[in-house]
Amino acid sequence: MGHNPVNHPARPIYRMIAGLIGLYLVAFGVLGFVEAGGGEFFAQDDTMVLGQGTNPGNSVISVGLGLVILLATLVGRNVDIVVDKWLGYGLMALGLAGLAVLETDANYLNFTVATTIVLMVLGVALLMAGMYGKVGSEEEAKAWRDGRLVL
Repeated sequence: MGHNPVNHPARPIYRMIAGLIGLYLVAFGVLGFVEAGGGEFFAQDDTMVLGQGTNPGNSVISVGLGLVILLATLVGRNVDIVVDKWLGYGLMALGLAGLAVLETDANYLNFTVATTIVLMVLGVALLMAGMYGKVGSEEEAKAWRDGRLVL
């Protein structure tokens, strides 16, 4: 996107935020495995971890997404930007889908209101990290700054 800054001065902070989101998702998933134990994969019970509803299926998704975010953050080279943007949108969509099925039999991931709120906040934060973390050459940064100043 032409509107996203190149070589933003705070890009290391945004990259760190994305890494922390990945760590949180991995930790949530691992704790979900520990708490849910050997229960049914898509159980719809009262299993709670960090104030959020979970089950082994939700834990698998959380660990997988967290590992993808961590791997992309470690690779860098603007791979993390693409991954952060797409997964940011994906987490927000997953949060909305979870909100739509909260009190139904279709709540296979055992979402609660807190789970949907956390997913939406993580999605927005990941999207922000993707929009401000782009790295480019000095020519690209200068072109972006020059284009930005034209009214």
